[in-house]
Amino acid sequence: MSLPEFMAIGLFICLCLTLMLGYPVAFTLGGLSLLFAGAGVLLGVFDPSFFGALPSRLFGTMNNQTLLAVPLFVFMGVMLEKSRVAEDLLESMSRLFGGLRGGLAFSVCLVGALLAASTGIVGATVVTLGLLALPTMLKRGYDPALATGTLAATGTLGQIIPPSIVLVLLGDVLSNAYQQAQLRMGIFSPKTVTVGDLFMGSLLPGLLLVTLYLVYLALVAWRQPSKLPAMSKEERGELHIGQLIAALFPPLLLILAVLGSILWGIATPTEAAAVGAVGATLLAIAKQQLTLKRLREVTTATTDISAMVFMILIGASIFSLVFRGFGGEDMIHGLFKQLPGGLFTATLLVMLVIFLLGFILDFIEITFVVVPIVGPVLLMMGLDPIWLGVMIALNLQTSFLTPPFGFALFYLRGVTPPSVPTAAIYRGVLPFIAIQILMLIIVALWPGLVTWLPGLLAR
Repeated sequence: MSLPEFMAIGLFICLCLTLMLGYPVAFTLGGLSLLFAGAGVLLGVFDPSFFGALPSRLFGTMNNQTLLAVPLFVFMGVMLEKSRVAEDLLESMSRLFGGLRGGLAFSVCLVGALLAASTGIVGATVVTLGLLALPTMLKRGYDPALATGTLAATGTLGQIIPPSIVLVLLGDVLSNAYQQAQLRMGIFSPKTVTVGDLFMGSLLPGLLLVTLYLVYLALVAWRQPSKLPAMSKEERGELHIGQLIAALFPPLLLILAVLGSILWGIATPTEAAAVGAVGATLLAIAKQQLTLKRLREVTTATTDISAMVFMILIGASIFSLVFRGFGGEDMIHGLFKQLPGGLFTATLLVMLVIFLLGFILDFIEITFVVVPIVGPVLLMMGLDPIWLGVMIALNLQTSFLTPPFGFALFYLRGVTPPSVPTAAIYRGVLPFIAIQILMLIIVALWPGLVTWLPGLLAR
């Protein structure tokens, strides 16, 4: 192994170790990369002219219309979170399904899917559902492991069900990687992949995953009814159709407006995100939940999350330049070519690495750091970019749910009463992890689940 390749590997390992220590991601990415670049210049193995491309990269990020969707979707999600949408939905669904065994779990699963499609933010969905549903589920005699597992798994649906922030960021990164791959192959009029393509590609796998969750809960309710008892009529109260429609119709209309405008080519993801932000604000006004204090909270949270994302993106741009300057991309390309089994083995290895990195890194770091390194190589080997994006999103979703480091488990642990041990949470998520692995296998075996809808709408 040459010294530049050793430096590239050292940079990646040091980055992972430093992030595990809890240092800020954006500054760690940029700072470590500059330190290694400086050492490389002193050792004569790094060309400082690589930094000449940095200003144009940063300017390109500032002018990227697609990334405008990030703060708009974040605003939409936070506004819906603060406007009691989840609370009203869960109450209505509980009255609708509460008479069935496992009815409350079915309600949580369906509301979680709707919240995922409305907010696209994993942490917000897990915490909101945990605060609203878990006390009720435990009070009604639900098995603590199954209750917490259902909440954690449902909360992670925001990774795969559009409009997901993960898919927005993945769409932008994969678009660049796809163009790089085609240019390296001598295709000078490259095709593009858009965020809308990823939204369309993830729709069927996301709905199928929700269906598999519901089937599993139904089987448990049938075989082990004591774990998922039904609510009495007195407990669930009387269901008014008007109340159900009032709770369901506004968020469904908003989801339809956002996703429908993208799927049918009426609006770009950025324009649809703006529609979603305005719609969420109007919904909060209609529910009389919009106060000056709440608006300030929403805008502050949106600014914090958006600033974090874009600072990480700047740090990741520096990292990718330095990594490329040390010949890291060429080294990975050569490694993948030498692997037995070709494309299958390379894809499996990348998925395994992303899964393991999901224990220590957030999806933003993985999207901005790992995907630009491996994406062009895999796409040059013939992978479909939409399929690859959906597989990465599903993989990260599984990683976020896997003990002992899954981020969703940490979110849920923070709102779970001390009477529920951590071991119960870990035990409860295991069946859902198995379902998600099954989903990964299904998408791998039948890629048409991902590519059919984008291909149909592109005609």
